[in-house]
Amino acid sequence: MEIVKINLNNYSDEVLKSEKPVLLDFYADWCGPCRMLSGEIEDFAEENEEYKICKLNVDEASELAQLYGVLSIPTVVLMKDGKEVDRFVGGREKADIEDFVNANK
Repeated sequence: MEIVKINLNNYSDEVLKSEKPVLLDFYADWCGPCRMLSGEIEDFAEENEEYKICKLNVDEASELAQLYGVLSIPTVVLMKDGKEVDRFVGGREKADIEDFVNANK
């Protein structure tokens, strides 16, 4: 599944108006833990068509990071119907990501 890069221009359409639940990964290119989590999220995305996977670079869209109160990265927010359902901060393995989304079905 394609991972969608989020910015101010596409945020509303891709995240808030998504018909699928959205896994929104707040990251930065310079962040080591973010790079490690990115591979796990890519693996999760390949096997889970029921979720839209989105990545938001906090350096490029700091307004959106502030909107969500993101103070540490990586932060992953699960959205359903345009509303935050849950979040986690820090690195996870693919199995942990699967447990996270399954706990919020």
